[in-house]
Amino acid sequence: MDISEGFAGREAEIAALFARTFAASEGEAEGDLIGGLVRDMMAGTPEEDIRVFTAAERGALLGAVVFTRIVWSEDARAAFILSPAAVAPERQGEGIGQALIRFALDALREAGVEAALTYGDPNYYGKVGFAPVSKAVAPAPQPLSQPEGWLALSLAGEALTPLRGASRCVPALMRPEFW
Repeated sequence: MDISEGFAGREAEIAALFARTFAASEGEAEGDLIGGLVRDMMAGTPEEDIRVFTAAERGALLGAVVFTRIVWSEDARAAFILSPAAVAPERQGEGIGQALIRFALDALREAGVEAALTYGDPNYYGKVGFAPVSKAVAPAPQPLSQPEGWLALSLAGEALTPLRGASRCVPALMRPEFW
C-alpha cells in the first residue's frame, strides 16, 4: 500500500470514494452529501488550508482523509480538522484508515501544526490518539449534535491548552448539517 499527499487530477476519484463509502454505511443521501463536501473542499479551499492524503494499491484508491484548517479568533496556533475520512467498503477493517491518519498526523506535525481535531467516533479516532475535548478547551465552529464526538490531539508534544476565541473552519465545512 502506498500512502501519499495530494489530490490534483484525482478530484473526481476521491469524491467518488467518499460518496460510495458513506452511501454503503449511511445511505445514498449521506453518500451524496459527503461526496459533495469533498468536491467542494477540493475545489474551493485555498491550497494552504487543505491537506488530502490517499492510500492506493496498484493504482487503485483504497482510502482518503481530508484535513482542513481551523482557526480561533484569539489564538495563533496552527490547527487542522480531519473531516472526512473514508476507506473503500470492501477494504475496511484492514488498518488502512489508521495508517492514513497516522501518516497525515506525522506530516502535519512536521509542518508545525500544533493541534488536530475531528468530529467522529471516539472509539475509532482514539486508536490514533484523539481524545474527547470540551467546547471550553476547543470551541466548535457550529453547535454539536453529538458533543461526545468532538475530539482533539495535541501535535506539539504537550497537553492541549484552551484555544481562545470563536472558531471557524473552511467554508465548505461550516454548513450546520455537518455538525
